Amino acid sequence: MSGAEIAGIIISAAVALLVLLLGLPLVKLARLIDESARSVQIFNNELEPILSEAKVTLVEANKQLQRVDKITSDVEQVTTNINSLVAVVTSAVGGPVTKLAGVVQGLMKVFGSRR
Repeated sequence: MSGAEIAGIIISAAVALLVLLLGLPLVKLARLIDESARSVQIFNNELEPILSEAKVTLVEANKQLQRVDKITSDVEQVTTNINSLVAVVTSAVGGPVTKLAGVVQGLMKVFGSRR
């Protein structure tokens, strides 16, 4: 073997070693990408039922909110009716009671002065 052939073998071995050393990180990167793809697939499979349950929950919550809105409007109407009723009772009873109190006070003055 001549010196050139030995140098060629050394260079060939160095290139082969370089390819192997560069290949190992590429193999690890390929494994990482495969694992990431599996994780994304698992995430997608588990996310779909969660989203469908969340949709059902939101629909039911909206139904309950509509019921609460109806109850709130009914309570508002009842409150308005009670306020009107109080105003009517106050005007109907308040006037005669005030007059009666005036009469009683007048009578007390009349009978109180005789003593």
